Amino acid sequence: MDTDRAIARLLREHGRTFADEAGITLRDEPAPLYQLLVLTVLCSIRIRASTATAAARELFAAGLRTPRAMADSTWQARVEALGRAHYVRYDESTATALGEGATLVLDRYHGDLRRLREEASGDPGKLRALLREVPRIGPVGAGIFCREAQAVWPELRPYFDERALTTAAGLALPHTPAGLARHVPPKDLARLAAALVRAGLSGPSVNGDGKGRPERTPS
Repeated sequence: MDTDRAIARLLREHGRTFADEAGITLRDEPAPLYQLLVLTVLCSIRIRASTATAAARELFAAGLRTPRAMADSTWQARVEALGRAHYVRYDESTATALGEGATLVLDRYHGDLRRLREEASGDPGKLRALLREVPRIGPVGAGIFCREAQAVWPELRPYFDERALTTAAGLALPHTPAGLARHVPPKDLARLAAALVRAGLSGPSVNGDGKGRPERTPS
C-alpha cells in the first residue's frame, strides 16, 4: 500500500480528533480553546484516553466550559463530575489542578488563551513553555494541546508529537512532521496527528507483535 493510500485509510479509520470526541467544536475563540486546555489537563496523567474525553464531557455538561465557570465551581462539584466519568484515583488532585488552572487563565490571560498565543509571538517552543505553567501540564501535555490546536493556530503546523511520529515510523510512513505534511492538506494535519496516536493506542504494536497497546495517555 502506498503512502497516500495508507494515510487515507488512517484518516478514515482513526481520524477523529480528541477535541471532537470530547464534544469540543474547536475554534479560535476563548471558550473552545479553554475547553481544549481542560482536556489537555485531563489527558496529562496515565489514564485511558477514552476516560479523559468522557471526563471532559461530564465537566462541560455540568456547565464548566469557561475559566470563570470552572473557577467559580466548588471543588466537590468538579470531583463529582470526574467521578461520573470514572476518572478515579486522580479525581481529587485533578479537581484541584482544574481550579488552579482556571484562576491562572483568568488572572494572566483575562480568560482568553488567544492572549497566550500572542505572548508566544508565533514561536511554538515559547507557546509550549507557557502551557507548562498551567498546573498539571508538562511537556507531553503541552504537545497534546499543540497537536490539537494546530487545527486553528496555523503557526503550529505541522505538529506531530513523539507518540504520533513513533507510530508513523512503525507503519513505515514518513516519520518527520514535514514528511507527513506533504501527504495531507493543512486542514487535515490535526486529524492525521490524532489518527496516528489512536492507531498507536488501539492498533497492532509497532513492534509487530500483534498485540494492541493499552489505551492510556502518558504521564
